[in-house]
Amino acid sequence: MTYVIAEPCVDLLDKACIDECPVDCIYEGERMLYIHPDECVDCGACEPVCPVEAIFYEDDTPDEWANEPTNYTKANVDFFEIDVNGEGPLGSPGGAAKVGKVAADPQWIKDLPPMGEEH
Repeated sequence: MTYVIAEPCVDLLDKACIDECPVDCIYEGERMLYIHPDECVDCGACEPVCPVEAIFYEDDTPDEWANEPTNYTKANVDFFEIDVNGEGPLGSPGGAAKVGKVAADPQWIKDLPPMGEEH
């Protein structure tokens, strides 16, 4: 199991969780942040610092964000498998800091209506 970032993060990108993560597994997409499911060590440090309560333990993700069509658990996996600017998937780069902001999101995240102001 892992932690998941859900809808309250869309278009907000607060990044307090990035500063708190001891293993650098939270990546920035165009519209939201994503936790790499294979790099997360389930420490939970990110969850209490999120000002919009967008981070959940995978099994505790509210139903409205854990099932299709808005399955954020799947979005946090898909982000690492989508093509990034024709260069292939991000995969498991081993740390977000060296990658920086990624100009990508799963298509259904891209298609969401605007939800907030980016920080």
